[in-house]
Amino acid sequence: MAANGNGEFSFGKGTARKGLAKIQTAASQKKQSAICHDDSTPPVKAQTIDELHSLQKKRSAPNTPIKGTQGSFSPLSDEARQKQQLQSISASLASLTRETGPKVVRGDPARKAETPKFAADPGDHFSFTPTISVSDSSLKFTHVLYNLSPAELYEQAIKYEKGSFIASSGALATLSGAKTGRSPRDKRVVKDETTEHELWWGKGSPNIEMDEHTFLVNRERAVDYLNSLDKVFVNDQFLNWDPQNRVKVRIVSARAYHSLFMHNMCIRPTPEELENFGTPDFTIYNAGQFPCNRYTHYMTSSTSIDLNLARREMVILGTQYAGEMKKGLFSVMHYLMPKRQILSLHSGCNMGKDGDVALFFGLSGTGKTTLSTDHNRYLIGDDEHCWGDNGVSNIEGGCYAKCIDLSREKEPDIWNAIKFGAVLENVVFDEHTREVDYSDKSVTENTRAAYPIEYIPNAKIPCVGPHPKNVILLACDAFGVLPPVSKLNLAQTMYHFISGYTALVAGTEDGIKEPTATFSACFGAAFIMLHPTKYAAMLAEKMQKHGATGWLVNTGWSGGSYGCGSRIKLPYTRKIIDAIHSGSLLNANYKKTDVFGVEIPTEVEGVPSEILDPENTWADKQAYKETLLKLAGLFKRNFEIFTNYKIGKDNKLTEEILAAGPNF
Repeated sequence: MAANGNGEFSFGKGTARKGLAKIQTAASQKKQSAICHDDSTPPVKAQTIDELHSLQKKRSAPNTPIKGTQGSFSPLSDEARQKQQLQSISASLASLTRETGPKVVRGDPARKAETPKFAADPGDHFSFTPTISVSDSSLKFTHVLYNLSPAELYEQAIKYEKGSFIASSGALATLSGAKTGRSPRDKRVVKDETTEHELWWGKGSPNIEMDEHTFLVNRERAVDYLNSLDKVFVNDQFLNWDPQNRVKVRIVSARAYHSLFMHNMCIRPTPEELENFGTPDFTIYNAGQFPCNRYTHYMTSSTSIDLNLARREMVILGTQYAGEMKKGLFSVMHYLMPKRQILSLHSGCNMGKDGDVALFFGLSGTGKTTLSTDHNRYLIGDDEHCWGDNGVSNIEGGCYAKCIDLSREKEPDIWNAIKFGAVLENVVFDEHTREVDYSDKSVTENTRAAYPIEYIPNAKIPCVGPHPKNVILLACDAFGVLPPVSKLNLAQTMYHFISGYTALVAGTEDGIKEPTATFSACFGAAFIMLHPTKYAAMLAEKMQKHGATGWLVNTGWSGGSYGCGSRIKLPYTRKIIDAIHSGSLLNANYKKTDVFGVEIPTEVEGVPSEILDPENTWADKQAYKETLLKLAGLFKRNFEIFTNYKIGKDNKLTEEILAAGPNF
């Protein structure tokens, strides 16, 4: 550093007055060397913070035209298109008392600056004069949050719904309130002139009747509650991956959790499909936070789940358990699809690389999920399917998996699917790390995860396949008398399909554990609408037409009942399923059993031959025969409720099914 003639001091290449070094800037360096560039840019155009935030998000623009009134395609403006959607939603929310829908506007009420200027006024859609012309509801807007994305629904849940958190895996963990499972005793179906003759009523039926007036009272209660809110969530989605037979559904709900759940469980429309969605085929009004009036006729509690098949509507009051929506729509499909000669099925479904499709039926604990999940095969779906003229198709767009005792080792696909976008119901997690403890039953044992089916790596998208080659009925027989595998003829397939058998291990009493037989018609009695024999007859017809084979697979006990024998090893069951898939089991030698009269193979590759006939595995042959007759008696007693229903010419089919049961 040295002084120059001007009294300045030299410091490297720069100079400074009064002993201070000259600061080197990017601009000055650029002038000197042109090596360093000026990274500064013009300031943003926004004049306010709100305006700046508005630049962060770009609006999704429609990109397909809608059919015009003349049948030609005419592009609509974004404003006109959204107004059409809102008019449709206003019509869905129409009050029966006032004969008009509410004023609805699209957007979040918390973001008033972003609320569009246009809205659907009731007058846009209804030409007649409302009965009640003035009420507080006519002075307010109901904000519609329409088909929000998972990210948007996360924000809504975290901000406004107590008990909603992001788990360490990225899933949305939330609570369903006091009800953590379905309420089948509170489910009602409107009995009218049509359904009185079409549906299955009476002993054994899941359909509990109500009249239309009571339904309309509950509908009004639900709609009035939803209209009283500042905002409602609306999902427009599809059921059934078969494009020729898909059903348009609209779900109106008050919770982001319910909207995200149905976003996952139904089939998600593309932006193009959503633009031309139009009027839904079926609508759900989920006012689950609000109770029904217990003094209303037919009500037995503050919960009511009501189906009106004529109006194509479902009302939910007094329960926030999301599974009511999923299973309610499944019941609707059990009614609508058979009218089109399409069989609706409570089953898993997978497909081999050669296009061979298998259906898996089984109640809880039979291994349906485990055995239908096969990394060598494509998953078409885990729970609900249709079998029509085009083959099989999944009804849903997602999976609803049990989470209790879930582990990465046992169920890696489900474990990995619980990530961002998935919903975790009623699980317990660490307060700090947000890691879920899947073994904790503090809230309920019925912990669940709902996620899109594409989260499963071997899912077949679209979820459709050819006609099934094999129909596999799974039973966990804790009595230990059913063979590990039996080949069934058509009548036997119908009999065991209608029976829907498995056996549970009851609680301990004086140190003795006795198996308890459980029967669920069509392996899903809670959801069927028609008489079980109608579904069974359709199943037999389709199996016969397309050459499918029926199998009864026991995943339960061998060598004795529970407590004496041992459960059939899973690797053996997998070998049996592999032999069914490959077709090799069709070529095996068979022998007929006593009492149940089913055919059992004498050998299956990879399975000890001695276990294929259950009698061989029992040391006490007399005990085996007594237990076999006991189970056969339980089958007969259960089947008595179906014998009064006549199908087929001269009741021939009913007699054939009965003859296919146990004979002793």
